[in-house]
Amino acid sequence: MKDLFVSALLDVYGEFLSEKQRALTEYYYNDDLSLSEIAENEGITRQGASDLIKRSVSQLKEYEEKCRYCERFLKLKELAEDFKKGDKSQINSIIEVINEL
Repeated sequence: MKDLFVSALLDVYGEFLSEKQRALTEYYYNDDLSLSEIAENEGITRQGASDLIKRSVSQLKEYEEKCRYCERFLKLKELAEDFKKGDKSQINSIIEVINEL
């Protein structure tokens, strides 16, 4: 199973990757293409596709370690869902996360 957290990282930090890095990583994590399919579509080797995606994921994780925007975004999303379900006590937690940004 592919890491859904990487898809979230792509949503937050994807614009910081090169166009090719972003595209291949999105093909793999969001479009669920195999490395072989990506390699064939891009005219590169399977190993080349794998290496580029690994470097991209490493960069995305590095951005997250430094900024933690994705972590906060996911927490806000979770809190907002609880709030929508009627848990009004979540409003203070939502405000705290927003203030951390």
